[in-house]
Amino acid sequence: MEVVAAAEKPRSSRRYALLLAARDSEYVLKAYGGYFNVFVSAFGCGGDGDGGEEAWDMFRAVDGELPAAEDLDGYDGFVISGSPYDAYADELWILRLCLLVQDLVAARKRVLGICFGHQVICRALGGRVGKARIGGWDIGIREVTMTATLPPCRFLDALQDLPPYAKITECHQDEVWEAPVGAEVLASSDKTGVEMFCVGDHVLGIQGHPEYTADILLSLVDRLSSAQSITVSFAEGVKRQLEAAGPDREFWLRLCKSFLKTQELP
Repeated sequence: MEVVAAAEKPRSSRRYALLLAARDSEYVLKAYGGYFNVFVSAFGCGGDGDGGEEAWDMFRAVDGELPAAEDLDGYDGFVISGSPYDAYADELWILRLCLLVQDLVAARKRVLGICFGHQVICRALGGRVGKARIGGWDIGIREVTMTATLPPCRFLDALQDLPPYAKITECHQDEVWEAPVGAEVLASSDKTGVEMFCVGDHVLGIQGHPEYTADILLSLVDRLSSAQSITVSFAEGVKRQLEAAGPDREFWLRLCKSFLKTQELP
């Protein structure tokens, strides 16, 4: 494992770390300059009018880079990205990431997990993760159902009225089988029983990809099809669906920002 010291920057009002669990694709590098820019554009404050200053750092967790223990307290929140790897695998970098998640949760740091990140948080906290039990790959736009009675979390209250349903971009073949003890399931779908869970106000896992734009998903579908991970007919079906409907992306971005930035009661 490579432990990386945080960049020397003046302390802003908020500071976040992206723990990148995937390597940049050729398309994302060309179109966006890398996944770091995709995440900061999606979850950062830039241009959203909240008036706060932010700094974001990136650690390539997939290559063994993690923040140094003495730097953890300097961050207000951590985001763990998706990945082509299995969250239940025993590769060293995944095990080290699980240990880091345990430390962050013990310190009550905000931890947001996306897809693989959602699953690895679940694993780290004692939940169960594995291959999807229904139908293999889930790729495209999926409508998820919010739990009828939501827990009293400030980041949810800050959104005021939550819709009973919301569409999200999905791209996964693994899932959370059983949420950790003490977690609350916030959303489910007809394909995946745990689409979103939280632990109080400081842990949030989302199976889908709020950060994905349509072009990123289409590029990924083409790569999966070329690698024969999915069939050509499956890929064409996803493309037809994307032409007909899109996700409720603004809702999901507001939810993630609310989680990362709503202050927790002492």
